[in-house]
Amino acid sequence: MLAWGSSDFLGGFASRRANAFFLTAISHVGGLGLALTLALGTHAVFPPMASVRWALLAGRVAERHSRCFTARWPREDGAHCRSRGRGGGCIPAAVGIAVDGLPGALALAGFALAATGIWLIARPEAGGLSTQGLATAVICGVGFAGFYIFIKQAGNISAFWGGTCSRFAALVAVSAIVLIGGHLERMDASRAGIGLVAGMLDISGTICFIRATQTGRLDAAVMLTSLYPTVTVLLARIFLREHFTRWKLVGILAALVAVPLIATR
Repeated sequence: MLAWGSSDFLGGFASRRANAFFLTAISHVGGLGLALTLALGTHAVFPPMASVRWALLAGRVAERHSRCFTARWPREDGAHCRSRGRGGGCIPAAVGIAVDGLPGALALAGFALAATGIWLIARPEAGGLSTQGLATAVICGVGFAGFYIFIKQAGNISAFWGGTCSRFAALVAVSAIVLIGGHLERMDASRAGIGLVAGMLDISGTICFIRATQTGRLDAAVMLTSLYPTVTVLLARIFLREHFTRWKLVGILAALVAVPLIATR
């Protein structure tokens, strides 16, 4: 939650004056480099090809949703689009419940608080999402759901190799778009550096999520990680002085209370 929320904030901040496609590619380079270094440095066992294919597929759909909300950040409804896309977490959470059965009462209460908190955080300050913003949010949500489900299907493999394979697929996909679409352009070193750090934080969150699904319930891992817009919003308040409405503050508090409830076994 912390890693993905911080990555979301840094990537969105850097994209305000940079080509979102090119910045996403740079971010994936940073993530791939870190994951591959960890996989080789720890001498982790390379996974079987069936697991590799699932991880590659997860990376492909993850690239699509990350590119969608990064591209929307500079626009007026971008922040709402990103957070609303987290609603896709309901799909894998439902799959997790179907497979593992209902969690305990406290965890269910945490799920309800988490869903409420995310909705309040994503709630537009005035008006609503544009038609394009709503469509992008749907794509983001489907992308999140696909990533969660596909990476779980990769099985009990090294989280470092799972992250490496998924990020490799994402980098190949976005690089093709950058080259074919003519998005390759000059970028100042500071924003490129922020993009690399954002990518490293993002892959760190992915690695933690993979381990969480291997050692615990899928629904709990999904709901906890879906709360990371809370971190993004808090960082925006601290560093960019973005305004909190009363409802957004209630959403943040609900999300924070949800964390220990969901983590209860």
